[in-house]
Amino acid sequence: MSMVKISDDTFEYDVIKCKKVVLVDFWAEWCGPCKQIAPILEEIAEEYASKLTVGKIDVDENPETPSKYQVRGIPTMILFNNGDIVDTRVGVSSKKDLSDWINQHI
Repeated sequence: MSMVKISDDTFEYDVIKCKKVVLVDFWAEWCGPCKQIAPILEEIAEEYASKLTVGKIDVDENPETPSKYQVRGIPTMILFNNGDIVDTRVGVSSKKDLSDWINQHI
């Protein structure tokens, strides 16, 4: 399963009402570190498909949601469970670090 494209309009349905843990990647097309972490998140989306939904929201196209969650730098990854923020991570991480982080919360 690939990552879900999330927008301001779909955030409530895709993240808040989702029954699985959701990792939301706040990113932008021009962001070098965002491009660096994208393939790692794709792998995680496939490997954790039964336990976790991985979604991406472009902060330039969808300004409301990043503002609501006080996203100040990108890439920012926020883990949600039952609509609540579980944890936040900013910047590029290795696949192992991201996997360890996710495993602490699922």
